[in-house]
Amino acid sequence: MPTRYDAVRMSKVRTTLTIDESVMKAVKMRAARTGRGDSQVIEESLRRDMGLDLLERLWEKSDVPERDAEALAVEAQHKTRPRRR
Repeated sequence: MPTRYDAVRMSKVRTTLTIDESVMKAVKMRAARTGRGDSQVIEESLRRDMGLDLLERLWEKSDVPERDAEALAVEAQHKTRPRRR
């Protein structure tokens, strides 16, 4: 199901990884069980481990218009910056 986060995701890049054989076996097993590709399983695991899925979960629950959310973010950012003298 597409989310608002999908609109800001970067394009995909091809890469080569060297990972433990048992990890790759687990990836392939999960991919087969869930009907997804290896790359999708790896990307979702990385997103979850790095906390990148948190933003997506927050956006799914949010009913705040994007303009208001941006204003809140800017306000919060200004409050955390040291004041110039």
